[in-house]
Order: sequence, then structure tokens, then C-alpha cells
Amino acid sequence: MSVIDEYFEVLSEAGRREDADFQFSVTPIQGEVEVLQVTVRGRERLPIYMSISGSQLLCVAHLFPDERVRAELRSEMMEAMLLMNIPMPLSSFAKMGDLYVVFGAMATESPVEDILLELNTLSENSIEAMNSMARFLSPL
Repeated sequence: MSVIDEYFEVLSEAGRREDADFQFSVTPIQGEVEVLQVTVRGRERLPIYMSISGSQLLCVAHLFPDERVRAELRSEMMEAMLLMNIPMPLSSFAKMGDLYVVFGAMATESPVEDILLELNTLSENSIEAMNSMARFLSPL
């Protein structure tokens, strides 16, 4: 069993617990890099993608593609992202290819409770980031 499979088992069980702070589902995505898609109930529009890179768990939520950013507001948006980075706990803005994302990373040895906190916080921060950045985006 691979390390990502172990996380799949542990997170799948945690996501179904009735007494949990939040419920979520976990779906493995096969590819060159093994990824788990974590979908938080009530926040399905922004799933989190979790992968392992060396000794780190990397959790990423895709926000929007570069083509949606209104050109005349791009630099103002970048400044707003920089200003939000510090007060947004456990999450940071980044750009991967043409996608703006919010991400968090932690050690693979992190306790399950810490991983769950990261996933929940990143999910909440993703929604907050989208709401804050909406004014800089062209409508869908």
C-alpha cells in the first residue's frame, strides 16, 4: 500500500464521522503524481487536491484561471492577494501554470488532527479568497 493510499483510508474514515467538525469525501486521482481530491460538504465548488512531495503534504485549491482576471485590475488584485496572505492562517496564494491557487503544506508526519485542521482551514480560506477576489474577475 502506498503512502497516498494510507492517507486515503485515514481521511475517508475521518470524513464520514458524524461527530467531526466537518464532513468531506475523498477521491483518489490516478496520474503521474498520485493525488487525493478532498471535497468538503457545503463547499463542493472548491475541492482540495492533496499530494505528497518529499516529506511534505501539499494541499491546493484551484481558484480561477488567469484568463478570468480583468487586465486593468491585475496589479490591484496582486496587491490584495499579498495583503491577504498573512491574515489567512495555514494558507497562501500562488500561481500554478495559468491557475491562481490557495495552498497549505505540512509534514507527512503530522497528526491526523492537524491534517484535518489544514483541510478545513484551506477550504474555508478558499471560499473567502474567491469572495474577496470576485471584483477582479470577469464574469463566467
